[in-house]
Amino acid sequence: MLKTNKDKVVKWSVQGKVHHPTGGTYRITHEGKPMILPATGGISYNVKIGDSAFGWAGDHVEPGVSMRNENTNENAALMTFACIGNEAKIISGDAKGAKGYVTGMHGGIDHVLVYFDEETLENLSIDDKIQIKAYGQGLQLTDYPDVHMMSIDPDLFEKLGVTEVDGKLQVPVVAKVPPYLMGSGIGSGNGYSGDYDIMTADTEEIKRLGLDRLKFGDLVLLQDCDNSYGRGYLKGAVSIGVVVHSDCIKAGHGPGITTIMVSKTPMIEGIIDEEANIGNYMNK
Repeated sequence: MLKTNKDKVVKWSVQGKVHHPTGGTYRITHEGKPMILPATGGISYNVKIGDSAFGWAGDHVEPGVSMRNENTNENAALMTFACIGNEAKIISGDAKGAKGYVTGMHGGIDHVLVYFDEETLENLSIDDKIQIKAYGQGLQLTDYPDVHMMSIDPDLFEKLGVTEVDGKLQVPVVAKVPPYLMGSGIGSGNGYSGDYDIMTADTEEIKRLGLDRLKFGDLVLLQDCDNSYGRGYLKGAVSIGVVVHSDCIKAGHGPGITTIMVSKTPMIEGIIDEEANIGNYMNK
């Protein structure tokens, strides 16, 4: 097992509420067609971790529950310190006491996304409060100081099956994404919060690379993508991320990726594994 500083990583509380969907205006497709579609926020009853990220009659659809704070500073802390795999507990309303886990962060709308089982979703309401045991920021790989760890619960990380081979880290991933497909979110100054999108307007290229089979929760490798101190292109850099929201109709957008591991050099290798999905690891 890789050596980490997990015993020194602080576990503390962040909190938010189920956020009502916003918008309702036309969204313009990359082909210039105006459409009215469900998008971000609320409770998605039939969209969950493990489902396809493609084919939904929606735009930027978020699986499970979308939560945030209306106070900007408090929401920034929620977005930054909630990590994929963290325990989430409902602390108000009819579903009080039920537990789930964080599945990703969606920038722009600034939502933290959470999985709960179907029974819990039926009892949950808009504005119900959710508390998260924020645990993960500050995680380090003791023997790999040049690898940036971010936004993943240390306990979940240990379940991913990352191995050391000839001085490199091999990580199970469902697919590898070339840098020319990364779009909305490029240029952001912080890789520790939110996500950025795989552009999908070129459907033939997406199919050629097998990216049309991506599911919510899948791990992917981003080639030549540096998320160490922001999001951008760097030859040889490698990022590992998780698919957090659906495909999109807007130009420059597509399935969102929250990053969890980054190296400025080719120190990380992706090993193709169709089962590399956080839903599978969380059930172990």
